[in-house]
Amino acid sequence: MAELVFFSGTMDSGKSTLALQMHHNHAARGRDGVLFTRHDRAGTATISSRLGLTQRAHEVDDSTDFWSDVIARRTHGRPVDYLIGDEAQFYTAAQVEQLARIVDELGVDVYVFGISTDFRARLFPGAARLVELADRVEILQVRALCWCGARATHNARTIGGAMVVEGAQVVVGDVEAGADEVGYEVLCRRHHMRHMTAATARASSPSPQTLASVEELII
Repeated sequence: MAELVFFSGTMDSGKSTLALQMHHNHAARGRDGVLFTRHDRAGTATISSRLGLTQRAHEVDDSTDFWSDVIARRTHGRPVDYLIGDEAQFYTAAQVEQLARIVDELGVDVYVFGISTDFRARLFPGAARLVELADRVEILQVRALCWCGARATHNARTIGGAMVVEGAQVVVGDVEAGADEVGYEVLCRRHHMRHMTAATARASSPSPQTLASVEELII
């Protein structure tokens, strides 16, 4: 039976890597699939993994109608056995409902990947609707780590290494942003609530104490 599955995790937890691996596995068994993405850091119409894997995909925008897209493909002879959608947090609630309808009425498997909460720890509308409608919500087992070594559970937006808590919900950036660029950093809940990134933690920590030289100790 077809199902709608939401694979959720923070940045750096391997979501895009898993999406591409899943596509490879299904295609290798002769299944016909369509890939979608939105606002990938590598550019338009691309699913990219930080491990270096890339795949062309169809870019989603607010006008995208998944239901009409699948119907059109089947009308032109494609079976469309499954859909894979990356960056699903950026989909609209209506688009998530279209995906659920595709599963229920057309028997197409739908696997979507994304983060659940924004830089303010608030649910994205698309992710919220996925949690409400998905047959399963899978938390990725690859654990991204906060700078302190604890499991990272939240995504922080940064500028120059400092966490920011105001601004538009959707601003494309990466964990490897330059000093003056909008970037993102994964943090544990404690340090997200304290607004403490790796850079601010280093700035606030005391300088390491050095041992006196042997001569000084003797004197």
